[in-house]
Amino acid sequence: MATVKSGVKAGLIQMSLKGDTAMSPEQIRDRMLEAHLPLVEEAGRQGVQVLCFQEVFTQPYFCPSQDSKWYAATEKIPDGPTTRLMQEYAKKHAMVIVVPLYEEEITGLYYNTAAVIDADGRYLGKYRKTHIPQVAGFWEKFFFRPGNSGWPVFETAYVRLGVYICYDRHFPEGWRALALAGAEYIVNPSATVAGLSQYLWELEQPASAAANGVYIGAVNRVGDEAPWNIGTFYGSSYIVNPRGKIEAQASADRDELLVHEMDMDKVRETRELWQFFRDRRPETYQSLAADGAIRRAAE
Repeated sequence: MATVKSGVKAGLIQMSLKGDTAMSPEQIRDRMLEAHLPLVEEAGRQGVQVLCFQEVFTQPYFCPSQDSKWYAATEKIPDGPTTRLMQEYAKKHAMVIVVPLYEEEITGLYYNTAAVIDADGRYLGKYRKTHIPQVAGFWEKFFFRPGNSGWPVFETAYVRLGVYICYDRHFPEGWRALALAGAEYIVNPSATVAGLSQYLWELEQPASAAANGVYIGAVNRVGDEAPWNIGTFYGSSYIVNPRGKIEAQASADRDELLVHEMDMDKVRETRELWQFFRDRRPETYQSLAADGAIRRAAE
């Protein structure tokens, strides 16, 4: 059982692409790790206890293409090189690390996944992105199979931790499932560009934090990624508290380590003040799990 401390220091790293998409996935991985590791060390110096990177953090967001070249970006979890490397850093700094990667289960079976490593360097498990978009500029089903990991909550050294990845955040069911499973802090590593849905960035996750009485760490990449140019990744990573108030936020356009201490007592205080879990009526929600539209009462 995790020993929850009143103050848990969270860190989020947002990053622009290093190198360019003409390079091999292996070369880009090396460049991205080289850029991240100084910030991981800085997180250690600042006493960060739970650190999270952005979605598929060692690669560009390659889903505007439908190029099988990017299958070479996959890694095994936990036996791949990046997970093993982050286990070393987690142990070095006594830091929980959430490591979002493009995962190969077997050849041809690939997932958008986050590995979770405890503060002693132990691999605790993984979450695979559940909801996979398939629209122009976001051809994710070409690359990722929908996740099958359910809603794992990880008993880390500092906090009960859940993971929800990018497009998942539009679906309230997963936030609720993670909170009901015991999560007190949920991270959402993302790759989100300016445009139609940008206003949702500071709407959905604060609303989900308040609805479920949890802290949420939302982390997004920054910059433009040629040749796809689907829009600018606008960073703005943040930590939002269980009442839905953003307590700390990063810039819109810079590589940055955001560090913020979360008062975990607020989870209990908020849930006992706003009794949303007590007042749920799951026996009345059966139709929400049905395959197809809910019938109108008149029918």
